[in-house]
Formats: sequence, C-alpha cells, structure tokens
Amino acid sequence: MDVALARKSKKRKQPQNELIRGSEESTANGDPDNEESQPEWKKVRLSTKLFVHNCEISHDQLRELLKLAALGKQHKSTEQGVPNLGLWCHLSHPNHLNSVAVIILQGVSQMHFYKFYLQFKHLRKAFKHRFRLPAPSANFLADIIGEQPNGNKEEERFLSTPSTMQVSSSSLYNPQAIKDLKNDPIIQKYGYEKVGLVRCLLTKEEMKKFDFPLQGLANCKNFVSTECIGPVSNSSPLFGLDCEMCLTPNGNELTRVSLVDAEGHCVMDELVKPDNRILNYLTRFSGITRKILKPVTTKLRDVQAKLKKLLPPDAVLVGHSLNSDLQALQMIHPNVIDTSLLFVRDLGRRFKLKFLAKAVLGKEIQCPDKVGHDSTEDAIATLELAQYFIKHGPRKIAEMKLDIAVNSHQSLVNPKQRNTLPLGSGGPHKEARPSIDAAWQKNASISECLDVTDQKLLFLSQKADGSTLMSSRFCRSIVCASDEEVLEQAQAEVPLSSFSVIQFSQWPHPLPPSLTIEMHKKMKVKWAEMSTVYVGPFGENFCLKPLKKLFANFGPVHSLEVILETNEPYLCIQYGVLEAAQLAIETLNGACIQGSQIKVQRPVQELTLDCDTIVSSLETDPENECTIYVNGMKESYTEEDMAQKFRLLPSLETIFLPLDPQSKKHKKYCFLKFRSSECAQNALKILQGPTNLNWKLVCRRALTSSHLHEWICHSCPDSKSPQASDISLALKEMSPSVNKGEELKIAMSRLDERVEKLHGRLPPRTLCIVLLPGRKSWI
Repeated sequence: MDVALARKSKKRKQPQNELIRGSEESTANGDPDNEESQPEWKKVRLSTKLFVHNCEISHDQLRELLKLAALGKQHKSTEQGVPNLGLWCHLSHPNHLNSVAVIILQGVSQMHFYKFYLQFKHLRKAFKHRFRLPAPSANFLADIIGEQPNGNKEEERFLSTPSTMQVSSSSLYNPQAIKDLKNDPIIQKYGYEKVGLVRCLLTKEEMKKFDFPLQGLANCKNFVSTECIGPVSNSSPLFGLDCEMCLTPNGNELTRVSLVDAEGHCVMDELVKPDNRILNYLTRFSGITRKILKPVTTKLRDVQAKLKKLLPPDAVLVGHSLNSDLQALQMIHPNVIDTSLLFVRDLGRRFKLKFLAKAVLGKEIQCPDKVGHDSTEDAIATLELAQYFIKHGPRKIAEMKLDIAVNSHQSLVNPKQRNTLPLGSGGPHKEARPSIDAAWQKNASISECLDVTDQKLLFLSQKADGSTLMSSRFCRSIVCASDEEVLEQAQAEVPLSSFSVIQFSQWPHPLPPSLTIEMHKKMKVKWAEMSTVYVGPFGENFCLKPLKKLFANFGPVHSLEVILETNEPYLCIQYGVLEAAQLAIETLNGACIQGSQIKVQRPVQELTLDCDTIVSSLETDPENECTIYVNGMKESYTEEDMAQKFRLLPSLETIFLPLDPQSKKHKKYCFLKFRSSECAQNALKILQGPTNLNWKLVCRRALTSSHLHEWICHSCPDSKSPQASDISLALKEMSPSVNKGEELKIAMSRLDERVEKLHGRLPPRTLCIVLLPGRKSWI
C-alpha cells in the first residue's frame, strides 16, 4: 500500500518544492507599515524523514497526523508547543491549515502505481512524499479515521431535554463548582456582573483578528460603508442580520439577506442574484434553488443601498459569525456583536447557532425537516441571544455551561470517557468541563475530534458499502452513482469543508485475483530486466575477475553470467538496484575494456521497450530530485560514520543505509537526501570532483524512492532466480490479457485526471493525502 502526500498553494503554476505553503496573497499589497494590513500567514510545511525504518508508517501514525492537521493548536501530542508525530514527520504551524482532504483510490496499490507510472502524470509530479502502510483490514477506512461502530447518542438526548439546561442549586454551592465558574471563559472575559450593550461590542482589534471587513484593508477596497458613525450607547438600537450564500468562481456570493429590528420585526428580506455564474446553490444550507432565484433581478448594490437607508447612525448589528455575512454583503459596519464570540468557549471553539437557540432560548431552529436555513429565523435567534446575554448577564450563561457538563457527563467533548469520570454529590470534577482531554483524544476518532471543534467530516463515495462512516452521526455522507458524480460533488462540497474524505473506485467490479497475480509477476520481471545489463563483446581470452570488480563498483550485483551462445562472449549482469544498472550504461557504454570496445545495454523485451521513458520520468520525480545514490561504502560503516564522512555536504537531511536481511550488515550503497534539488546537484559535483579521489565512490541522481527501493528488493528475483531465457519463457506462460490491460491503463489515467481536477479545486493551505489501499496487501 502507498500513501502520497502533497501541499496546496494559491500559485498553482510555481514549482512545488514545499509540501504545504501559506498563500503569498494573504498579506496586504499596500504599505507594510499600515496598521490595517492583514497579518501574514505562516507557511505550513510537512517535513519528513524520507527513509524511515522499512519505509512504512502505521495506521496510528497516519491518524495522528490527520488529527494534528484537524485540531491544530488543540492537538495534545505536543512537547514544549511543538507537535510531536514521532520520528517520521513534523507538521509546522498546523493551526494555519485551512482544511484537510483525504483522497482514496479504492483497489489501487503501490504495484498499480508503478505498473502505470507513466499514466499517473499528476500523482507522481504533484505529490512529493510517499510511504507504505500495512496491509488493509476489512474496514480500512475505519482504521485510518479511527471510527467506532457505535456512535454516541448523548448529545441528541441532551438537545432534546430542555430540563437539563436548568441549574441544580446544590452544585452552585459546591467549592469545585465555584472554582469552575471562576475559570469559565465567559467569566474570565466579562466578569460576574451584568454588562451593557457597549461592553458586548467587538473591539477593532477583535474585528481585525476575526476577519471582519475594515476600512483600509487591501481586500476591502471596493466595500461599501454603512456610514453608521454615530456614538453608540447602551440604549442604541440592535438589528439582527443573517445572510445566505451560494458558490461562484469568486467564492461565496450573496443570495439572501434578512434584517430584523429590536422587537423581532422583519424590516428587510431580499433575494439577491449574484453577478457571477453560480456553481453551487448550497441549497442544503441556504434553501435557495435555481427556480427560486430565476425571476430575481435584485443585485448586491441594491441591497447595499437599502441597508444604508434602513440603519440609523448608532445601529448595532448582531449576527452569528457575522464577519461572513458582512463579507458577502461587501459592507463595512463599525459596531457589531457576534454571538459566536459573545458566548465564549475555551480553546477558541464556538457554539453553533442551533445549539445556542435550543440551550439558551429553548427554541428549535434549522429543523432537519426544512430545506435549508431560514435567514429571518436565524437573524431573530441571534438578536434574542444578544438580548438574553445583556439582560441576564454572563454569570447566568456560565452557570448554564456548568450544568451542561454535569448532565451530559462530557458527552459533547469526550464520549469515550463519559462513564469513567466519577460524579459525586459534591458536583462535577474539574475534568468534566468542556475541554479536549489528552487521554480521550488519543483514543478518539478523527470525526469525534472534529465534532469537538463544531465541525463534521465530509465523506463522498460511489457506493454505500456498509462503511462505519456512512452510519456515523459525526459524518456527513454523500453517496454517488458513479466516480464522475463523486468528482462533481467533491468539486462543489470539498472547498466548503474543513475535513473531507473522497473515495474513487478503480474499477466497476473487483479485478480477478489471477489478473492481479499476473500483473505482479510482470512487475517483478520488469524491474529485474530494467536492472539488468548486457555487456560485450569481449575477446576470447578476456579475464572475468577484473570485470566482476569493475561492474561491482556501480552497485550490488545479484548475478553475473557469461553468455557463450553468441559469436563472441557477453556478460549478463543483474544488479540489485536500478541506479547501478543506469550508472553502468552511462559510464561504460562505448568504453574500451581489455582491448575490446563494448556496449552496455539493457535487454530488449516487451516489458522494457519504454524503459528509457520510465527512467527519465523517475529522474524528475519530486521524491527523487533531492536524493542521490552513492555506492562504495564499507559494510562496517554505521550511520554515525556516514554522517561524519558526508558532514561537508551542505544541507544534507537524511542518510539511508539499507540492511542486508541475512547478515544484518549495511550494504555498500546508500541514499542521501538533501533539502532541495539544487543542494543535491551541488553535492553530486562535490562527490564527483577532486575530493572524491580518496573516497572511491560512484554516485548519481536517485531513481528509486525509499518505499520503491524496499519493494524492488523484496520483489526482484535473487541470485538463484531464472535468467533471461527463463524470464522470456515466463512471459509467454503468463497469457497476458491485452484488452484488460489496456482498459486498466485507461482507468488509471482517468483516476489521475480526477485527482488532478479535485486537487486543483482545493483551497490554499490544504493538506492533501492520497491513499492507495490495494486489496489485501501492499504489493
């Protein structure tokens, strides 16, 4: 099985020399000293040890990477603030990630990837790091996500029981409850006493931090001001605002806007036709359809003008994640209350509007039997929440949160431990407060971790195969009729999701085992043939011993056979690595040895006709361009010896010394990985220059990545394997299915095209992982 990981950046046509990169366009283009300029996003980068032990990572290690990407700063596997993923990789600045996308190519394995290497044009060029995974289980996807078959129903029971929102008087007089109340984030921010309207307003710094439109920002140049610049007091009028959006090539654009006054009366409810072509109406959220919007003639500028007339100079706008609404309206308003920030939670998390309406107001909104949200209903809910907060004060809200922790037994946070934390008569333990517990997080699934941060995992697949994800309440599943539909849905839905799993199928029906075995045999033969060279002709009195030594300089020799069937003697040399065979061809083809001008060439077989093309493609593979192959090491060398030997090579990151499985000694060749392709090229010049005279090393650019090298070493025939004549006979006995092979080639090309199209639609700062799970093993 193979895992490929790649970065995502806004500048798509630039060379990809980082895994994930922050967008250069996220900083303002204006004066760098301007106070209103946007903060620069830090670059998110995944650095790896290319040659880990056996080039294999476990399902648990991959799951921890995904959890870190999903949770960012809230991930508990940290040491002194640095995320710890063990020895195999490091993800820097995970909190700056926008999203995670996991693409699964069902039925495709590492063997398929290299069998159809030339067909996977995008996959091999765009994805820089590749690792092997253990053989997949019956429920591979559940292993990766960590999903359990039984979902937690506590949250539904809590939401359906209004009485659980009431405060038990005994708990309030408990010392632990009082301590928890003091530490509650709402109390920490607002104190115990009631606050006025002005205290609930977001400051200018908070508006900047949470991406509200502000005068002077580079991305707000064409925004319209509401011109509400009058002085605001605790008696200023409140207006609830909510918008619905659709997806266009420019991102989210306005389709409906609702405004309600302080009495809850709707003073504006307008449908809006976007200026750009609509890609997705987002009906599930907005309730807007093509039919509803077809007769509408109102444009964005019309509602902007109407809002300016409706709002008095001291108007205060109230909304839930109001920054998104103002961005869609392309309007700037200085005085706002955002209920997603007013009802403060720890760890920077936010309550959903639906939850707050039920928990605080006892109102049901966004009911599942309705198509989409009602923006007027949501605007009224946000208005009433702000009014409730101002009327009853922060202590009342904080006490309600404590009661949630008591009655739900942490069901909203760590369902796996809800029955393990004792709750005595004295009230809840401090650990029962809503927070991400490290022990729980270790055992929780990714979808449960996402649920803690008010997110849902999006799962798109061609078939409902009984996967645990299909039935999980933590996931939103979309079942499609074909891969084409999966791609279409993914292009529309994935850019809106913070964590997505997209599954494509390799073939409408599973391949017969006989065909898979046949393909694997062919691949073993192909790599053996590509690593084999024919050398000659030699004179009748040639000496074999110096020739063995000469050709062993390029790498490990699996077998050497003298061919006497020809008019003059030839040698057939099978190397253990592809680089050695390529070095022999590049170095000695046309050379004069023992009085004979020889040719060094690969055997011409059906499977090696495209060998030159494959070698050329492997040479420019992003995983190989920073790595060089070196032969001539001593078996007694350790990694410390090698580090000392190559200490003068600049920007050397990793040394890989393969082990002989029998003797457990290091082999006489190694791979050196550098920070960049330029550093690798400079190292080659050093090793091939005068300083190499005493080292007696031969080297070139690597052709086989770490996991491919391991696969070849385990797959290629050993020294007792059949030679050229036996291989030719084996090819004839395989009875290849030509038509099926051509169909598979087309299928793999289509899979690659789908990955490319989806990859191109991912937002900036997205970690994208492609999984090739195969069937029952990694081959």
